[in-house]
Amino acid sequence: MHIAIAGNIGSGKTTLTTLLAKHYGWEPKFEAVTYNPYLEDYYKDIARWSFCLEVYFLKERFKDVMEINNHPDKVVIQDRSIFEGVYVFAANNKEQGNMSDRDFETYMNLFRLMTEITRTPDLMIYLRASVPHLIDHIQKRGRDYEQGIQIDYLKGLNDRYEDFIFNKYNGKVMVVETDDMDFVDNPADFQTITDRINGYLFGLFPSV
Repeated sequence: MHIAIAGNIGSGKTTLTTLLAKHYGWEPKFEAVTYNPYLEDYYKDIARWSFCLEVYFLKERFKDVMEINNHPDKVVIQDRSIFEGVYVFAANNKEQGNMSDRDFETYMNLFRLMTEITRTPDLMIYLRASVPHLIDHIQKRGRDYEQGIQIDYLKGLNDRYEDFIFNKYNGKVMVVETDDMDFVDNPADFQTITDRINGYLFGLFPSV
């Protein structure tokens, strides 16, 4: 089984992935961030490094998907899927002029080849957050390379997430409104999430 956690930068994906993996005994798959060779350069000069960064992420996510497909007996929870990497982050870079038409077409051709042998997750959990909420989380965790992220960039990503989740993605989605939720320090909030997951995955009448 394949569970994916989707959401903008600072939405709590990695934290929730860790908590759910521990709660259910699932195997976590984390996004390559701390050791991504392009990330720091990207935030300094997005237009220069966007194609390199997106291709690197695409490669890493495809590798994760293939590993998940090759071990169907495992239950894996993944921090960000290959689909949102394409339809949110790469598409946003293209829309904002950070990727040329030529680079974006090359990127999409790679993705189309990959999707011939991949499938959608059994459940995608979308952590929906406002831009002020994202900014607060980004500032609190204090990663140096994230402090220069522009508000317009986060807003563009949020708009892309909304379009991706509600218009482009065909798999099963569970939306979690995170602005008024603290699933780290409030056990009731975390249980709300796990109760809904149980309904989606194991219940006769899935939650909405």
